[in-house]
Amino acid sequence: MKTIQMTVEDDLLARVDARVKDLGLTRSAFARDAFRLALRRFDELELEQRQIAGYRKTPTEPAEFDVPESDHAWGDGPWSAT
Repeated sequence: MKTIQMTVEDDLLARVDARVKDLGLTRSAFARDAFRLALRRFDELELEQRQIAGYRKTPTEPAEFDVPESDHAWGDGPWSAT
């Protein structure tokens, strides 16, 4: 594990410290969790952008995803019409 130093606005640090106290964490544990969440979100955004670019490059064809009503498996659950 590495030790890092960072600069943070006073109001942000106050909010972090309050949350850390409520959660019973250290600043370091909180920061590690925040970094992981941020990286996961950036990864998701990157995948979304790649998907959008793919559909722009190769758009779907009309009716490509149409499925006849008879092929739907609606089941006999409580939401089915009886």
